[in-house]
Amino acid sequence: MHSETQRTRALRLARKKGALSAAEAARHGIHSQVLSRLVEDGSLERVGRGRYRHPDAPLTEHHGLALVAGVAPEGVVCLLSAMSFHGVGTQLPTGVWIALDRRSRKPALEWPPVRVFRFGGKALTAGVETHTLEGIPVKIYTLAKTVADLFKYRNKVGVDVAVEALKEAWREGRVDMGQLNHFARICRVERVMRPYLETVTS
Repeated sequence: MHSETQRTRALRLARKKGALSAAEAARHGIHSQVLSRLVEDGSLERVGRGRYRHPDAPLTEHHGLALVAGVAPEGVVCLLSAMSFHGVGTQLPTGVWIALDRRSRKPALEWPPVRVFRFGGKALTAGVETHTLEGIPVKIYTLAKTVADLFKYRNKVGVDVAVEALKEAWREGRVDMGQLNHFARICRVERVMRPYLETVTS
């Protein structure tokens, strides 16, 4: 009877929030064996180590971001993943791209694939917004910070991708010169960005 009570509680939590972690389940008095049995009978889906999802929970286009944030809450969605979230450019990343502190461990997930970039200092902490996706708080860099990051990592993403993001964000009025210069300084790409900024503002 006790096990059945835990089962009902686990399903209610997973249905309400869309996803459930083993740690959260433990806080609600739900044993890990109960979660394993729910996975075995198809009542829950295991989407990563210690991470479960209710099959009927609605999925959004940002499902992958929510899954990664649930496992690595300290990570910040960056570069192509942040660009895609903000609806800028035509590049679609394979998996989820996140920035982590150099000492943080890469999240272990069966899906989606995660690409980690090691940021430090203000480059890691500046320009972070928190969005709630599928009930999970997800840290994502602002569009202006993302543009500066794209220029910083232009050798990995392509300078054409960075320029495309800059032009589109500027044309739509979603960034201003103050923001771009601020993050260009933090990312140490002022000289690199200057000619492109002059072009879009001329």
